[in-house]
Amino acid sequence: MKQKRATIILTFLIVCLLAGSPVFAGEASDLASEEQNQPRQTYIIGTGDVLEITTWKEEDFTRDNVPVRLDGMITFPLIGDIRAEGRTTMQVKAVIEEKLKDYIESPNVTVHLRAAFSKKFYILGEVMKTGEYPMIKNYTVLQAFALAGGFTEWASKKEILLLRKVDGQDKIIRINYKQIVKGNDFGQNVQIQADDTIIVP
Repeated sequence: MKQKRATIILTFLIVCLLAGSPVFAGEASDLASEEQNQPRQTYIIGTGDVLEITTWKEEDFTRDNVPVRLDGMITFPLIGDIRAEGRTTMQVKAVIEEKLKDYIESPNVTVHLRAAFSKKFYILGEVMKTGEYPMIKNYTVLQAFALAGGFTEWASKKEILLLRKVDGQDKIIRINYKQIVKGNDFGQNVQIQADDTIIVP
């Protein structure tokens, strides 16, 4: 009995670490399969994100923390306001380099995403810490529960709902936490996406 319990705990820890590619089955399996077949999308900057902008050999044009304001703009020395929202880091880099040519010969700019605060997901219901969480990495469902401090004693762990927008349509993904931790269905440990809402009844 102790050996069986140890095996279950070990399996649970492995699942938590494998945020990448579990073997999916059922409804969650279909969704995961679709995600795996799609090309990896480039991150689109949003309001609230923080950028790090480095200009090679030009300390005056280097900033460690550049916030994207609510109007989608950032401010940079000499060149003023630049739209960052809706663009990739490479697109922002190109704009800055073009504008810096008035002041620097052949500017070489690097733009990094320092903090991704514009992309969030939400956990509601019978968890210890409900609310919104920034997507600072690729979380799975199990990792989301860990962020929320686990379940309350009244939580229904077999009837968890994940609400997601897919092509403009609302999609409900049903999660049975107990089946995951028992090792019966790792496929339900789906990867969280921006604007997902997890409801624990």
